[in-house]
Amino acid sequence: MTPHHHRITRSRLSPRDTLHLGLVGLRIRKARAVLSALGISIGIATLIVVIGLPASSERALMKEMEAMGTNMLRAQPRPDQQPPVKLAENAVGSVERIGPVTQASAVANTHALVRRSDRVDENDAAGLTVLAAGLDLLDTVGAKLGSGRFLDKAAENFPTAVLGHQAAARLGVGEPTPGQRPPQVRIGQEWFTVIGVLAPVRLASDLDQSVLVGWEAAQARLGFDGHPTVVYVRAKEAAVEDVRAVLGPTLNPERPGLVQVSRPSDALAAKRATESTFSALFLGLAGVALLVGGIGVANTMVISVLERRKEIGLRRALGANSGQIRTQFLTESVALSGLGGVAGALLGTAATVGFAAAQGWQPVIPAGSVAAGIGAAVVVGAMAGVYPSVRAARLTPVEALAGS
Repeated sequence: MTPHHHRITRSRLSPRDTLHLGLVGLRIRKARAVLSALGISIGIATLIVVIGLPASSERALMKEMEAMGTNMLRAQPRPDQQPPVKLAENAVGSVERIGPVTQASAVANTHALVRRSDRVDENDAAGLTVLAAGLDLLDTVGAKLGSGRFLDKAAENFPTAVLGHQAAARLGVGEPTPGQRPPQVRIGQEWFTVIGVLAPVRLASDLDQSVLVGWEAAQARLGFDGHPTVVYVRAKEAAVEDVRAVLGPTLNPERPGLVQVSRPSDALAAKRATESTFSALFLGLAGVALLVGGIGVANTMVISVLERRKEIGLRRALGANSGQIRTQFLTESVALSGLGGVAGALLGTAATVGFAAAQGWQPVIPAGSVAAGIGAAVVVGAMAGVYPSVRAARLTPVEALAGS
């Protein structure tokens, strides 16, 4: 009688069973799992914090530097040329067609005299300049109103004026009060109604001693010829130098050398140096945090293998092969790190938002850093679980059950 030979087949675990088996250790030893995950959580939370807090601080610092006009240029005819060259009437439109330019506006000296009343001597102009101003001047130079309102479409055709901070003081004009008759000043032979007073202008201090009137009103009432005398330009910071190089030819193609263009603010160089310093700081601190987290996971998984030798031996005796043992411990390591990474990302985000709010900063948490933190936790967990899983898979049933 021919004996029957039975083929022994190795069982295969589905991905669902593999995940279930990998989580068994976490469910059975909950306290150890929590403490182990806490280690990687602290590492990832540190990663989020060391990226988020400097980024929030940097954002606040960059706003302060931007207020110093790091991306603003000023173009005007060279003052040493007599008579000075005239800028084209469409100068602002020409400048706005330069690609990196984001904003442009202009003012023009009307050469008119301003007095508090018609009884003041015409030769006493109080050292003030009457300027025709573009409607978008405030946004371009970063100016703000101290009171009242600025020139707009409705007001630029009428005899209305906005006074600079010092001009209002010299003319003895107070803040316009709603419900009361607004003050008036005499410009040339016309009365102009004061509708607003500027706060001190940090980036264009000459506006503090100026009286601003609408472009159309200046042409119709003050004999203004329509040629701007100063053009203010905002450009993308990375292209400020390039914009400066083409402003002269744009404003005066025939004689660009007669156009004087301010050089970029020293604050721009300081801002770029600060950004570079912060980037290096981010990289160094993030690397340390990940290293600490990875060492913690590796240590946890090595100890887990030592503690569970008998469990490994029993599974091998019941038919589990080395690949299944290896997969089990790798899955557990990745799951442990992944859970710790998610918890750490939440903890780090909360800590960053809380601290930034306490400092009065706008919280900045790059989405990429959160995703990178969780992803790094999973990758570190997989790398940290390689040696323990291989070590567990090499144990024979006899060695494992003997605890040797």
